[in-house]
Amino acid sequence: MKYTRSQAKAHSRATMRGIWAAANTPFDAEGAIDEAGFRANMEHWIEDLKIDGFFIAGKQGEFFSMSLEERKRIMSLAVEVCGDRAQTIMSCSDQNMEVVLELARHAQDCGADYIVVHAPVLNFLKAQEETLVRYYETIAQEVDIGIALWSHPDSGYLMSPELCARLAEIETVVAIKYSVPREMYAELTRLAGDRIIVSTASEEEWLENVLDLGWQLYLCSSPPYLLQTAGDLRMKDYTELAFAGKAEEARAVWQSLEPVRAAIRSTKPAEKPFAHQKYWQELLGQVGGPVRAPMLELTQEEKDRTKAAFRACGLKV
Repeated sequence: MKYTRSQAKAHSRATMRGIWAAANTPFDAEGAIDEAGFRANMEHWIEDLKIDGFFIAGKQGEFFSMSLEERKRIMSLAVEVCGDRAQTIMSCSDQNMEVVLELARHAQDCGADYIVVHAPVLNFLKAQEETLVRYYETIAQEVDIGIALWSHPDSGYLMSPELCARLAEIETVVAIKYSVPREMYAELTRLAGDRIIVSTASEEEWLENVLDLGWQLYLCSSPPYLLQTAGDLRMKDYTELAFAGKAEEARAVWQSLEPVRAAIRSTKPAEKPFAHQKYWQELLGQVGGPVRAPMLELTQEEKDRTKAAFRACGLKV
């Protein structure tokens, strides 16, 4: 590791910044991980799109369809490809604590920069706070690597800003992917922004969060490689303008991406986000490939509609 557990918060504050993307996992026609495709995507994202860090084996990566060994393999592969060029945060999310810890130890041992752990589904519980404190404290006791929290409606509840501020006191908790309404993440930023790096996955809200809340990290989803090409880095451009305090220039660049956002929104079937994302990647020249069961593939009609919107959206390919 590049830091000790006592240095985790300071190290993250200094280095965990910029645009981080949630990597997908390409599969081949037989359903195996397409390692060559994954490498090609990562190379493009690092060298051409200048993405600063990668969220590996998360929901975008279809971790729920992968074996434990596959999840470990994709983590090791990501570290190998990134080297010193980009950072990594490994999703160790699982309902089984032993699986979480095994993945966390592997992430630490293979050279990952951080781990992220989704708040678990808590069956039958109505007052979850003490259980969640114990949950994250248990993980922090077992590994030294910096931990990002992750609260999302998929858990069946949202962690309150007050609970997250309490969890921010844990020595190795460094960040949170807080997939909640803006008033909640703004409140957490006010309560504990000096102890935990707060972020959310919405690209549409990212600019104003930099300008209004002083955020330093976009953590994480797929827009960094769906809205950008080697010749069209508008997400990076508006981010750098915002970091430099050039608010109006940043807003103008941000606004220019609205046709691209609209093309994605208007063609993405509600139950097929993974297949739609992978097809959009293929239109961009990236490696997409099939999804794994039980995820659904796009119909030809859905592909045709997506291709037409892609061609008209103004993204420079």
